[in-house]
Amino acid sequence: MTTAAQEATARQEIIEKFRTHEGDTGSAQVQIALLTYRINHINEHMKANKKDHHTQRGLLKLVGRRNRLLRYLKNTQEEAYKKLIGELGLRK
Repeated sequence: MTTAAQEATARQEIIEKFRTHEGDTGSAQVQIALLTYRINHINEHMKANKKDHHTQRGLLKLVGRRNRLLRYLKNTQEEAYKKLIGELGLRK
């Protein structure tokens, strides 16, 4: 289990790494990175709790939201899209 302080620190580090300018907390790159962090965290939970269908539905909703953001980023800023999926290790 992680504490709230550790979660906040991890979120802040992700925002610092993927932001496009000073004070950026809502760009598509930051949102995708934060969603990827949450998805990876929930995947660990799902490995231990295979029958947790409520969490599984939430996970699928997060994956869908991330896919929509990735599609938007690909259509608007292809170079940023390629860089982001390389850094996050998506789209093998």
